[in-house]
Amino acid sequence: MEKAYDKIKSFSKSKDIEKELKKSYNEAIKDKEFDAFLKKLKASDDLLYKYTLRLQTSFEEYKNCIKCKSIHECKNEVTGFAYVPKVSNGNIDFYYKACRFTKKINEETKHLKNIYFLDVPKEIKEASMKNIYKTDKKRFDVVKWLHSFIENYKNNPNQKGLYLSGNFGTGKTYLVAAMFNELASNNVKSAIVYWPELLRYLKGSFSSDFNEKFNQIKKVPLLLIDDIGAETTTAWSRDEILGPILQYRMQAKLPTFFTSNLNLEQLEKHLSVTRDSVDVVKAKRIIERIGQLTEKQELLTKNLRK
Repeated sequence: MEKAYDKIKSFSKSKDIEKELKKSYNEAIKDKEFDAFLKKLKASDDLLYKYTLRLQTSFEEYKNCIKCKSIHECKNEVTGFAYVPKVSNGNIDFYYKACRFTKKINEETKHLKNIYFLDVPKEIKEASMKNIYKTDKKRFDVVKWLHSFIENYKNNPNQKGLYLSGNFGTGKTYLVAAMFNELASNNVKSAIVYWPELLRYLKGSFSSDFNEKFNQIKKVPLLLIDDIGAETTTAWSRDEILGPILQYRMQAKLPTFFTSNLNLEQLEKHLSVTRDSVDVVKAKRIIERIGQLTEKQELLTKNLRK
């Protein structure tokens, strides 16, 4: 049983703490700005004094947000968020609220939930039709084609895709990704996959979720196979992966896009040679499927990566 002396000591200590809390609170509200901040909560002093330190933290973050001009200048503990008080059921709860810059970023990037990316750099994820490099006349035909695809997609989601070939660094992937991002804003699902990495990715998933990953790529409404021809050709990658993807998408009439440094004639030669054999017939069958799925465009211009 607790002794009476211990109860008295505990009670006395509690009173001392409460006295110090009230003292700190009364000192804090001498700051007129802080006092005005607290008045917006419409809470009694008897409630507010219990949370003085946390309310001061919230006030400091509030002031940081007022002065802030960019999320990159954020001084708050959690970048892009403010520590905010809310009166609820006789208590004050605190939570992190997104600032105006975070909300803007979220709004601008919400379409990305509609796109599956595999081994794609940030600039491709952020590609935009409005930011396409427009001064190079050699790109006009491709850009015109992409705009036409966007305009027609709603009424005809079963259009042919594009086989876009050309020299290194001309922005082929960026152009198609910009179109995918535009359509993603209208909730069109798509996938952009770097082909050599997809093959490694699928090979590594044999013991886990290969079928799920394979079907995701095979059945997505819009698919960009990026940099086909950059992989080392194997019978497995050509006949068990690429062939079935193309066959399914051809039958389902799903728009399929390719970027490559190789034209179709060069790609056919590339696909015919594996480490163990040469199979011209199977390579030709792949090219025929690509031909059924796409229109051809060639982009031969300056290297933008230099």
